[in-house]
Amino acid sequence: MNTPPIVSPEAWEAARAQLLVKEKAMTRARDALAAERRRMPWLAVEKDYVFEGPNGPARLVDLFDGRRQLIVYRAFFEPGVLGWPERACRGCSLVADQVAHVAHLNARDTTLVFVSRAPQADIAALKARMGWTMPWFTITDSFDADVGVAEWHGTNVFYRDGERVFRTYFVNNRGDEQMGNTWNYLDITPLGRQELWEDSPGGYPQTPTYKWWNWHDAYEPQAAPDPAWVAVSDAGEAAFRKESAKA
Repeated sequence: MNTPPIVSPEAWEAARAQLLVKEKAMTRARDALAAERRRMPWLAVEKDYVFEGPNGPARLVDLFDGRRQLIVYRAFFEPGVLGWPERACRGCSLVADQVAHVAHLNARDTTLVFVSRAPQADIAALKARMGWTMPWFTITDSFDADVGVAEWHGTNVFYRDGERVFRTYFVNNRGDEQMGNTWNYLDITPLGRQELWEDSPGGYPQTPTYKWWNWHDAYEPQAAPDPAWVAVSDAGEAAFRKESAKA
């Protein structure tokens, strides 16, 4: 290996500071891109797609589980896929292994589901063996072909207004590499992270930054932020911004 040079602590800190300038610029560019994504036009979903779930048939609108936003990852687990029926696609399985606890998405009015063409019995067995807990439904119609995931994996995002459903975003190929993290999932949704610092269209739901965070087993619908956590997060944010200003 042709490794980088070994330098003094001072030189290492200088190199890190130089790179940090570019990293911060990339973060700001990513935030700006997410803001533009929140302003993308929506596409009305006209078909009444039906899936099979652990409790029987479910329409696309049912997959939201009462929430406003839905993220659907198309995982390849079906006859013809390498490893069937004991295993799903290796790449899709790697994606599944990255998925953070869905309670954090649920707290932002967002549901994440996986969909495949495998029967529910096979999906249940796979989830149990691999330790996956995300909701996983069976495609029964042309859903995958209609949203660009019949031949390759991809992530679609939908928004629900009552019984009306809209397709708001789609990413596939290497774009899917970023998925799994709570923040990256929220950044592809039409409402975003829903925090005050975000550049979102007027009237979008936003709450104080960090204050909605909680332990994944302690979220309560409509619960006010814990005052103790508010104090901790305020102090942390103040220290972070002070350090950032110095830099």
